[in-house]
Amino acid sequence: MKTLLVTGYKPHELGIFDHKHIGITYIKKAIQKRYIPLIEEGIEWIMISGQPGVELWAAECAYELKELYPELKVAVLPPFLEQEAQWKEESKERYREVLNQADFVKPITNRAYESPSQLRLKNDFLIEKSDALLVLYDHDQPGTPKFYLEPALKKQNSVADYPIFYLTPEDIEDARREEEMDW
Repeated sequence: MKTLLVTGYKPHELGIFDHKHIGITYIKKAIQKRYIPLIEEGIEWIMISGQPGVELWAAECAYELKELYPELKVAVLPPFLEQEAQWKEESKERYREVLNQADFVKPITNRAYESPSQLRLKNDFLIEKSDALLVLYDHDQPGTPKFYLEPALKKQNSVADYPIFYLTPEDIEDARREEEMDW
């Protein structure tokens, strides 16, 4: 495994409407906790499409770990040009910060948004180009991550060696408890 695709919920799906929400701290802590053994086992690339929420937080986690793991790289592959065009300014700013630090950035289609088929293409393409998937997912609240899980499960069934790592609400709660114990 060299390339780990990371995805999960968008902020509003998690009830997060502010970039300073304390829940982001716990989500990032849970992501980092999951990253470390994977990096030590050989993951070299963290790959995202750059959507707000878990994906951008995942990139920020990777950047924070670069001090300990300088070989770790981040690839951002948006589904189309100007993905952020309709986002709020604060989200655009965070997205640009992630792009500026990325080791590789390339839109999957070199045109602006035209249709939902570009999003399906993105999901299939990123699953195909990755060696494993890390997804923040709650089976009781499918949300947008299910659109990655469907092609990932299909690949897992055909290739047999496509690990899917889940981050769950329990993992985030564990991160919250650990953080409180550190205080």
